[in-house]
Amino acid sequence: MRADIVPGAIFPDYELSDHTATRRKLSDLQGQHPMVLVLSRGGFCPKDRRQTELLRQLHPEMEVAYSRLVTISTDNISETNEFRTGVGAHWPFLSDAGRHIQKDLDIAEYTDPVHNPMIPYTLVLEPGLVVFKIYNGYWFWGRPTLEELRQDLRAVTKKIRPDWDITDAEHKAAWQRGETDRFYPYGKTYAKVFGEQD
Repeated sequence: MRADIVPGAIFPDYELSDHTATRRKLSDLQGQHPMVLVLSRGGFCPKDRRQTELLRQLHPEMEVAYSRLVTISTDNISETNEFRTGVGAHWPFLSDAGRHIQKDLDIAEYTDPVHNPMIPYTLVLEPGLVVFKIYNGYWFWGRPTLEELRQDLRAVTKKIRPDWDITDAEHKAAWQRGETDRFYPYGKTYAKVFGEQD
């Protein structure tokens, strides 16, 4: 991984085609929410399929917790769609068949010249694509467990949500004064929030 991609750094705002061939930017997919970004070898890899099957269990929790999940692989659009559908995933899968990210981040998995994938990383990102944590998944046990992701997402959410603990007197007084923009969804309507979901 490039030396500048460390906790606290801004992850590049890549734009790629998703499983429907629609161009998507990471920042648009993230919005103002925590995000788990999976850089995947692709659907051919049994380790990546297993990780994705596990993430499928976590994804409903992430949805109700206003968190995002995105997978990027070096698969082409057809393979990306097959990978997503084959594991029953319901979040955006992006295709980097041109290996732009693989080259830009210097994560070519040189031990597999046949598939030429990227080394699988999982990143937990704060809003603004700020790197919170990085997991190197070349070996399966290097990938985060669902419980580690829950803990990471809890830490990020607690950090970014000013109304994390609404039991204090200040929050109660603000609510009574009608300062509802200090509470989720922070001045937006729920219709707007739901419209931003993928």
